[in-house]
Amino acid sequence: MSTKSMDFDIKDPSLAPDGRRRIEWAAREMPVLRQITEQFAKDKPFEGLRLLCCAHITTETANLALAFQAGGADAVLCASNPLSTQDDVAAALVDAGIPVFAIKGEDAETYNRHIQAALGHKPNLVIDDGADVITALHTARKDLLPDVIGGTEETTTGIIRDQAMEKDGVLAFPIMAVNDADTKHFFDNRYGTGQSTIDGILRATNILLSGKTAVVAGYGWCGKGIAMRMRGMGARVIVTEIDSVRALEAAMDGFEVTTMARAVARGDIFVTATGNINVIDRDAFAQMKDGAIMANSGHFNAEINLRALSEMAGEGVRTLRPFVEEYAIASDQKLIVLGEGRLINLAAAEGHPASVMDMSFANQALAAAYLVKEGKNLENKVYSIPVEIDHEIARLKLVAMNIEIDTLTQEQETYLTSWDLH
Repeated sequence: MSTKSMDFDIKDPSLAPDGRRRIEWAAREMPVLRQITEQFAKDKPFEGLRLLCCAHITTETANLALAFQAGGADAVLCASNPLSTQDDVAAALVDAGIPVFAIKGEDAETYNRHIQAALGHKPNLVIDDGADVITALHTARKDLLPDVIGGTEETTTGIIRDQAMEKDGVLAFPIMAVNDADTKHFFDNRYGTGQSTIDGILRATNILLSGKTAVVAGYGWCGKGIAMRMRGMGARVIVTEIDSVRALEAAMDGFEVTTMARAVARGDIFVTATGNINVIDRDAFAQMKDGAIMANSGHFNAEINLRALSEMAGEGVRTLRPFVEEYAIASDQKLIVLGEGRLINLAAAEGHPASVMDMSFANQALAAAYLVKEGKNLENKVYSIPVEIDHEIARLKLVAMNIEIDTLTQEQETYLTSWDLH
């Protein structure tokens, strides 16, 4: 049963003490965001502004929400995925005075209702992860658009949707593409996704990866991390790609590269990380080994064609373990899907480690502050994070890690900016 009021909708407020302890634990690994929070508390850049954050309701997101609160924002949260909410964290945020509309395992109707409830907050700023809220603003709640200063987007998937709106001339406010920051995708997407995807697969299945053949669909930054970690756990890794440069890179990194059609009969484990639809489709299911496991690490549950798989299995579907479903498509062929085909690192595990989310959410925080200051001077386009913000986050992270780097001498600076070197 969920606890409902006009102000929030969460599973159980009594979980708040557990959530607070876990939020504090994550904060230990988020020194950059902590420094930003302290500065926000002094400067109050969001004073008088309503902020909607649609994200995975995790301990790391909680620390971001508390940073916005410290900066004076009247914040509200909703989930960006039906399976990614940590109910104790949601309770702790409500206890801290931040309304949350999210329950782990909510159905699609509840998920969409929660987005609409959060939109009732009438936001001036939007922090999005997958562009569901930004899309809803441009469709169902156009009446709210005049009051929106701008938004930020966490994921590749969301940025693609935002850029499509810009291309069609319908984007109504500027968007900061947080995912494109070097201090986001180099670290969060690669090291965070790599580790947390493996974590989700292992928590769900408790299988041994060593000796297995893993097929990784997509060799973007997320796919790179997954392939690297799979190999590190002893799996033989095959990469599938549609981009010639990325495919070449995967080959140069030592991975076998081939098509999904050729890889499908060989794989023991399949992980999708493309952001596209039906990456593993009906024809592939028919050729898979008995017992093949499929997991998705992309934002939406569209990469594995679950509708086709369900049609092929008919009544032969059963749950074997939490987040593990078996589809019997023939008497001698049973296929496994993890986490309902949703992003496995948050469906079955806790998502990225706090230390990489420290940089991602530092980008979110500073991008939001930038929009407050500069939004009125920006066009309704998708913008990259300013390079000075990116570099400052990297500098703060190095300081927190007690790592020193060199600086250029005046002579070296002159040399690098001169054309006449004689």
